[in-house]
Amino acid sequence: MNRKLLVWLAIPALALLCGRGFGEDAKVTGVNSETAASSSNSVAATNSMDALDAKRKLTVGDHLSYRVVQERTDPRSLMIFDSGEVDVPLLGRVRAAGKTCLQLAQEIKLLLEKDYFFHATVIIGLDAVSGKSRGLIYIMGPVRNQGPMEIPLEGTFTLSKAILRAGGFADFANQKNVKLIRKNQSGVPETTVYDVDKILKGKEGKDPDLQPDDMILVPERIIAF
Repeated sequence: MNRKLLVWLAIPALALLCGRGFGEDAKVTGVNSETAASSSNSVAATNSMDALDAKRKLTVGDHLSYRVVQERTDPRSLMIFDSGEVDVPLLGRVRAAGKTCLQLAQEIKLLLEKDYFFHATVIIGLDAVSGKSRGLIYIMGPVRNQGPMEIPLEGTFTLSKAILRAGGFADFANQKNVKLIRKNQSGVPETTVYDVDKILKGKEGKDPDLQPDDMILVPERIIAF
């Protein structure tokens, strides 16, 4: 009998050993019961990964519902640790912070299909938003208020929203060549230039979501005398 078939037969028993019922976890972690129930219902109701959130980035302290459709078990409650990881049954620690529910589910799907499933449909939902900071971004250059800025706990936080929260552009700011500096997965800084003037006027559709440790550099206009 091959390895995948053995694991498939062992999954129901393993589910009982590795995870408690969703309601029990909600009591232990202090997740709001109404929020948890709502998210649990939505996670339990869908069998499609296409329905997962592809916008909001997860952060430390977020509470998640996790389910693999092929296991035929109730959703399990997971929490993102201070390390930015979640403890996933069968896999152990997996990096979650900075990813959307859809991105995390897709990564877990690939890992499960390496050794445990012929096909895995991974469903992940956000139960409760962390009360901790989602991280900082940094704004430099001619804006009203330079320096570090916390990413709001709720909703998306885009480049133009950060500029507005910093009080807007100051005099002599080059609004058409704002640089967004972000480290890639290898830790190497990469720079992308945006015309924020067009974004604010609704003439440019690409207003990037910000991530922790992003740096926004607003250059000065060159004044010809």
